[in-house]
Amino acid sequence: MRSGPRQADADIRIGAGATADAFIHSAPRSGAINTVDTMSRRSGRITLQARDSNTLEPNVRAPLRKRKSEPSKKKLQPAAKKQNYEIQKCWSEDGASPCVLIETPHKELEPADPSSFRQYRFKNLFIKASPIPRLSWASSDDVWIKMLNKELKYVHDKSYLQRHPKLQPKMRAILLDWLLEVCEVYSLHRQTAYLAQDFFDRFMLTQENVNKDYLQLIGITALFIASKIEEIYPPKILDFAYVTDGACDTCDIQRTELHILKALNWNLCPETPISWLKLYAQVEAQTDGENFLVPQFSQETYIQITQLLDLCMLDINSLDYSYSVLAAAAFCHFSTFDVVHEVSGLTWDGVAPCVRWMSPFMDVLRSEPKPQLKNFSKVKADARHNIQTHVAYLDLLRKAQDCRLDSLECQLSPVAMGATLTPPSSTEKPANH
Repeated sequence: MRSGPRQADADIRIGAGATADAFIHSAPRSGAINTVDTMSRRSGRITLQARDSNTLEPNVRAPLRKRKSEPSKKKLQPAAKKQNYEIQKCWSEDGASPCVLIETPHKELEPADPSSFRQYRFKNLFIKASPIPRLSWASSDDVWIKMLNKELKYVHDKSYLQRHPKLQPKMRAILLDWLLEVCEVYSLHRQTAYLAQDFFDRFMLTQENVNKDYLQLIGITALFIASKIEEIYPPKILDFAYVTDGACDTCDIQRTELHILKALNWNLCPETPISWLKLYAQVEAQTDGENFLVPQFSQETYIQITQLLDLCMLDINSLDYSYSVLAAAAFCHFSTFDVVHEVSGLTWDGVAPCVRWMSPFMDVLRSEPKPQLKNFSKVKADARHNIQTHVAYLDLLRKAQDCRLDSLECQLSPVAMGATLTPPSSTEKPANH
């Protein structure tokens, strides 16, 4: 994919983000009494003592020296300090401190923009316990809950195109297809490609009015970040600049990297459709006494499902579904729903819309030759299924979208039922007409 000459000024300016400073203000509480008071500080406290009008001023400090010398008071001081420490420890769990005053904390819990809390909508919930078998190195329930929490934390939405009037869904498909090709050239993992796709979609959700000339820069930078997270030996930044054929240099990628990391708030560990699919396949093939980290599923079947996911990922409508549902729907096309329910806990009502949406893509792939495992240098035979591959996905995507449009027209048109549309005779018309 080649890009045109870069402009000096862009619609989005790339730059490093500035750090934000947090300020905590505290103020002592004041009280009032009827008589004249004096205040003295002991162990960080403000105490109030009533002054006797008949007592001279110099005699006020005499009881203080006497109290300090009393042994009973010395014994009480460690107990008081211990009590203060315990109270402070309990308060710190709630995010407060006994030496800090927070004004109206209930206002901090109210969202300023309720629309920004879409990630807390509970849909497609897992209704059963963790399907992960018992693990020797971690709690299967903890691993399962952490994966479910990421579904709520990392939000993706196809509506971000409304923020960019100059962009079209086809541009996103062309960019992601090119990134898959780059991944195969450098033998990058499938997880790397899907991380780059997630970074790109979530970053575009935070921006506005991005020009199409910057899509290649954003995409290659997202892949650069993903490779440094997932790959053991990621390609150099010069390699990523080289594949753009001069459209992006290393300085552009570095500046865009900082901009993306700041926009994503360094949230870079989502559960991608590939990670969900690998979990489902491993749980389905797992038997007792085997290491859960060693793949037990069939590599040939796995690459067929991943090819379906790759094709669906290019369609922006795939962002309507969560990553776990996308993986479950793809897995359902190669297995029965009973197996999918056993390994995912999802109900048919939660998976059925995605399965029906994915059917045209599956029909197109059935007409194509089955994918074969490819050999890569420095990649073991038992790990070849993890390397991202590329086929003519744009042509397949065009065929799948045409099939979907034809099926929709058949459902909406009454001619498809075998009837001929002719006007009724005058005798068959209602009398009130």
